[in-house]
Amino acid sequence: MHVVGLVLHPKRDSAEAVSAILTWAARRGIDVLGVEAEVGRLNCAAIAVSVGELGSRSDLVVSLGGDGTMLRAMRIADGQRAPVLGVNLGKLGFLAEVDVPDLADALSAIDAKQFTVEPRLAVDAVVDGHVETAFNDVAVVRYPGEPTALVTIRAGGQPFVSYSADAVVVATPTGSTAYSFSAGGPIMSPAVEALVVTPASPHSAYNRGLVLSVQDSLELELLPGCGMLAVEVDGQVAANVSPGDRIALRPRPAAAHVVRLGRTTFYQRARRKLRLTDSAEVPVGWP
Repeated sequence: MHVVGLVLHPKRDSAEAVSAILTWAARRGIDVLGVEAEVGRLNCAAIAVSVGELGSRSDLVVSLGGDGTMLRAMRIADGQRAPVLGVNLGKLGFLAEVDVPDLADALSAIDAKQFTVEPRLAVDAVVDGHVETAFNDVAVVRYPGEPTALVTIRAGGQPFVSYSADAVVVATPTGSTAYSFSAGGPIMSPAVEALVVTPASPHSAYNRGLVLSVQDSLELELLPGCGMLAVEVDGQVAANVSPGDRIALRPRPAAAHVVRLGRTTFYQRARRKLRLTDSAEVPVGWP
């Protein structure tokens, strides 16, 4: 490993983690890059570069923050060779692999190639000719005071089901534990190459979601009577759409890769961080 790139949370204190990385890298003659606007506020010794340069030059991208920072790091690493290591700086940190006290040991393990990578699927939303990329989800969401979202799911080139709902969420396996999960969708292993469509607060008897293979075409079509909707890409408003508009969703398997050190499984992390509980009928302590 010759170059490490840093992606920082815009507000949380990352000075301790950055210092640990710089100290570790200096002992090994490894360059540390950071986005100019981010490392400038820390006045640290990281080399300030553009976002594009950080993605193309890094052998490893380190995300310092929470899940939002991790998603941004994955977008920077999209299509590049560098895997992404998530470092949790506080809250849930569902996607993170290590905490700050374990950072130096994690970097040494990665430098010694004692790690695996987990491919992560991205989905490109094509809206009015523009492409927006998500690693969590793309959602069409009703604005307050506007009519409900009336959306037809076109799967395999044909209309499959229409929803009247507050929102319709199209999630990757990574995003299945985020908005889609809150709306009642299933948890999906990151090893699955599929998209899950979940209606949020559907106003109809049919309230089931849909899981599609990455080989299936998928479009969202806004029906007459639908209000203006926001297109949210990984939680950020990317566009507005109106009746008659269509959004094509194009999955891209292995768009980015996440570092795993083998300390926990996806299911252990999901159970702990989502605080999943068993049925009251299951004996305490089983298995």
